[in-house]
Amino acid sequence: MATDRMHEVVSLQAQLARHGFIAERSFAATLLLTMEMRRPLLLEGEAGVGKTEVAKALARLLDTRLIRLQCYEGLDAHAALYEWNYQHQLLAIKLLESDERSVTDKEQDIFSERYLLKRPLLEAITTTPVPVLLIDEIDRTDEAFEAYLLELLSDFQMSIPELGVIRATERPFVILTSNGTREISDALRRRCLYQYVDYPGFEKELLIVRAQVPEAPEKLARQIVEFVQSVRQMDLQKKPGLAETLDWVAALLRLGVTAIDEGAVEQIMDSLAALVKTREDQAGLTRPVVEKLVAAC
Repeated sequence: MATDRMHEVVSLQAQLARHGFIAERSFAATLLLTMEMRRPLLLEGEAGVGKTEVAKALARLLDTRLIRLQCYEGLDAHAALYEWNYQHQLLAIKLLESDERSVTDKEQDIFSERYLLKRPLLEAITTTPVPVLLIDEIDRTDEAFEAYLLELLSDFQMSIPELGVIRATERPFVILTSNGTREISDALRRRCLYQYVDYPGFEKELLIVRAQVPEAPEKLARQIVEFVQSVRQMDLQKKPGLAETLDWVAALLRLGVTAIDEGAVEQIMDSLAALVKTREDQAGLTRPVVEKLVAAC
């Protein structure tokens, strides 16, 4: 039995790789449990380490729709769950003025699903086939919004006063991400499986570059990853993540760079806008610093 499970984990790793996502064995095992148990998966880690890409890769793997709720400060239940289409309701009310039915009957028409605007959370539990629901950057919301999620993540149902309780016929696959800007509540954590996502090591990042930018020459890909890994060791406000690595590969290829060497320093300086994303960090990557990093590649 244990051997069979190991084969399933390895198989999932291979399938994810074919869909452009490189996962360690432990991560693939966690994702397999998430899929089988239909438990939400909470991913924590620095911005740019590839947490959002997990949900995208899972949707591609399952050949299903990805529904994304991008969280932000001030997000409320209506924006995440549902809203009524008030303009259409007002028009319907106008048209029903001459209708001789009772007020109760008219209200049932006005507050029917045809006037319901489904936001990501409601859409996720009513969509077929079963989608992947990405609740991105949950740490940007407040504790009050987390409370709205508890009913959904516990029973995958929600209450709409005018319509009653809406239940999912089948649980969606749920991925939550957090950059750690505030502590997530224990109540929410208990409802989730958990994985911390760190910056990738050299070999993993190289595999990702190979998978995402196959046209990059092997030597250049290795040099780029080595350069980026060194930059992450510097005292920066924002360390470059995987997205920046891939952007930088694309930028260097467009500038005709075939190797990280002394002859490419000028193009490297010109392309740093794709790699470092704050004024202070760009100021720290002076030409002498870049030349030193190039020499080490």
